[in-house]
Amino acid sequence: MYTNFFFYIFTISTFGSVHSKLLHFDWVVSVSSNVPIGDPKEVIMINNQFPGPLLNTTTNDVVIINVYNNLTEPFLMTWNGVQLRRNSWQDGVEGTNCPIMPGKKWTYKFQMKDQIGSFFYFPSLFFQKAAGGYGPIRINNVETVPLPFARPDYEYDILIGDWYFDEYKDLRISLEDGCKMPFPDAILINGMRSNQAIFEFQPGATYRLRISNVGLKTTLNFKIQDHEMLLVETEGAYTLKKYHQNLDIHVGQSYSVLVTAKNHSYGSSYHMLASSRFIPRELSGLASIRYPGFDVEPLVAVYPDEPSQDKYGYSMEQALSIRTDLLVGAARRNPQGSYVYGSINISRTLILQNGEAALDGQNRYTVNGVSFLHPRTPLKLADYFQLSDVFEPGFVPAAPVDDVPRLGVSVIDANYHDFVHVVFQNPLDSLQTWHSDGYNFFVVGMGRGKWEEGKMETYNMIDAIYRSTIQVYPYSWTAILIKLDNQGMWNLRSQDAEKWYLGQELYIRVKGDVNDPFKISPRDEAPIPANVIKCGKVAD
Repeated sequence: MYTNFFFYIFTISTFGSVHSKLLHFDWVVSVSSNVPIGDPKEVIMINNQFPGPLLNTTTNDVVIINVYNNLTEPFLMTWNGVQLRRNSWQDGVEGTNCPIMPGKKWTYKFQMKDQIGSFFYFPSLFFQKAAGGYGPIRINNVETVPLPFARPDYEYDILIGDWYFDEYKDLRISLEDGCKMPFPDAILINGMRSNQAIFEFQPGATYRLRISNVGLKTTLNFKIQDHEMLLVETEGAYTLKKYHQNLDIHVGQSYSVLVTAKNHSYGSSYHMLASSRFIPRELSGLASIRYPGFDVEPLVAVYPDEPSQDKYGYSMEQALSIRTDLLVGAARRNPQGSYVYGSINISRTLILQNGEAALDGQNRYTVNGVSFLHPRTPLKLADYFQLSDVFEPGFVPAAPVDDVPRLGVSVIDANYHDFVHVVFQNPLDSLQTWHSDGYNFFVVGMGRGKWEEGKMETYNMIDAIYRSTIQVYPYSWTAILIKLDNQGMWNLRSQDAEKWYLGQELYIRVKGDVNDPFKISPRDEAPIPANVIKCGKVAD
């Protein structure tokens, strides 16, 4: 009893106020071949579930998850879109954490500090995401902060994604041998192939659908037959409400929509459709929306539409139409628009260009000519123990350079509270998606061609959407503004699993004291966890 009491006091002093709830979970990670998805392949399960269990939380809750690794390989879990305020120790990626070894357990402890929204978790090592292991995350509003829409009658978490019949280990070996990923074999909805998933609708009820693209590479267009979707939230920001017939959801992105069920279903059920975009192979995943008394399949087939001859133009126009609702609160009662980002002076500009290169016999992917190569010691631990021979800040340039591509450890140093302008430049013919751990950012602009300074005159400096994952269209650019108010070592990566695995990432080290970067106030960053796993040069 006394141990639990003192643990409670320590947790509250480290993570939040006495009003924070403590949520405890035990997750067992294992593999199974008895999953009804139509192909005999090993699937990574969490507590014998695929997808894994819902992590259902409320703003400022403290989450404690015991992860038991029953795989034959090391394992880490990362929390896509959860900001982990002051606590990159819990990020669960290779640059911050040593892995949980087979047969071992590790406990994650973090707070859903000042966030609301729809997110997901997934395995971050060894291409294991290709075998599943993912699941949904909700961060609900506290009762004192009202929703900016009528409370829905029901909620569903909908995880959509491309799927490969090959074993994840075979895909990984193929990439390491220099091969490129094939096209996917199927589209899954909540871990099921077409016509397997069923969502029950009650006439006249309102449903909040929290939709995430948990796949490896493929943008998916999502629609519901004969039902409009009212977009209300994306990755922790409430949006200006707008009806959509369909939504392009890129890898790693999450959306919330409200759907009002029909008062009368006229003797039919309806299809939910997730279809591939921007790849030659047309693939679709179908689920059924079923009303009471109608167990039959939808009477009318639904097919993916080509929204426009200019497929990228349609998608970009839709993306630019998604704006933040400035008048409503999110994690707090004060309106989202009370943070006037357009009036803040920019501290620095980074121009990050994705590329591709043959390095050491492999096809690799780069950022500003550098393909990330993980050292044996995680960067977060190397930084904490002040090891000078693990990484060199500035090895990756802050803008593209005309130089020979190379392998290396890419870390960009930044000052705590800097307001940084980042331009993602995509000179290639495939769509790119970028994600920042630890932060959301304002998506102030995107356009065709090469970015130049004059493009800043076109930026949305009033109500740009605030999110953590953004797409960059082929031969195009996307610009963001990001307030570095979360101290730590944070991963900035391609959400394309192939490109991420083969080097398209970097880390941003955010420090508070310019003169003494190792002087860290516990107010600004949580201390090293007592249960930290040590490996590499700090193993002993």
